[in-house]
Amino acid sequence: MYRAVISGTGVFTPPERITNDELVAAFNDYADRFNRDHAEEIEAGTVAAKEHSSSDFILKASGIESRFVMTRKGVLDPDRMYPDLPPREDGEPSLMAEIAVKAAEAALAEAGVAPDAVDAILCAASNHERAYPAIAVEVQSILGTAGFAFDMNVACSSATFGIQTAADMIRAGSIRSALVLSPEITSGHLEWRDRDCHFIFGDVATAVLLQREEDAAGGFLVRSTRAATQYSNNIRNNHGFLRSAHNQMEDRRDMRFMQNGRKVFKEVLPLVSEHIAAHMDDEGIGADQLKRLWLHQANKSMNDFIGKKVLGREPAPGEQPNILQDYANTSSAGSIIAFAQNRDGLAPGDLGLICSFGAGYSVGSVIVERL
Repeated sequence: MYRAVISGTGVFTPPERITNDELVAAFNDYADRFNRDHAEEIEAGTVAAKEHSSSDFILKASGIESRFVMTRKGVLDPDRMYPDLPPREDGEPSLMAEIAVKAAEAALAEAGVAPDAVDAILCAASNHERAYPAIAVEVQSILGTAGFAFDMNVACSSATFGIQTAADMIRAGSIRSALVLSPEITSGHLEWRDRDCHFIFGDVATAVLLQREEDAAGGFLVRSTRAATQYSNNIRNNHGFLRSAHNQMEDRRDMRFMQNGRKVFKEVLPLVSEHIAAHMDDEGIGADQLKRLWLHQANKSMNDFIGKKVLGREPAPGEQPNILQDYANTSSAGSIIAFAQNRDGLAPGDLGLICSFGAGYSVGSVIVERL
């Protein structure tokens, strides 16, 4: 059996950014307009009034201070409250493919690998802007890579599930290398008019290059991978290709991201903590051997809880890096950003763990060793 190595990573960060203060100002303006326009229904008790949001509320609830977006246009408009992204012609690169290519090029450059040496591309993301042709195949065409490409979706766990899939193919000998791309334009599925979640997401694209060990010039050996799923409706988005067949083309709340935050917090924390503990135990790895923990970037309190559970103590500074204060929740890309930006200082032989989790429920973990 061959061994797989993460030899390069890439992160594309959009040029536009929205702070909590800016987001709150737009949301509160929207809430005031809604309450004014529905004053009679609110008075009659048939419609609930919209509460104001605040930067303090957002920071306390999530640890998020700002987020990057493909465009600010539309998001901060109280009359619109979702991104204004112009459609593209079929002959133009799709937006997801465009940002995936930028992340992929960065990963290839870091590893010193030419595109035509890549055997497979996996576009692993929580949403895809069309059903077909696959975004991954479009990226393959733009980059000029060999082999095959396909899309996959395991919500916020897509990247780690993608790494496991690519590593398995390398281990089996069917390919020598693969790019796992996570272009996450989460601003497009967020309900910006919902106080409970309007601050959660941000846009980004990440890339992970995996190679057969003998082909890689350093990096991180993929020691072990593990994936698990458990069905839950507590994180859900009902938008899909049967929407018109169901006569549901109107503006419906359930056609964007929805979650029962309290239930998610209560159920996901033990699921993830136990998953990681079992993975480490089966690999004979003790908490004292783990030098870095790169977790899904959804909520600082969740990560603090998981880090303490896994390590058996409060994580030391830098031991469990967070990037969500700057990026917000970038779905499947979050743990990869944390890994890409916070892996310096590890010596050969040091162990770390990448973990992402979310809708499904789903959780994926990757144990890596610095070469």
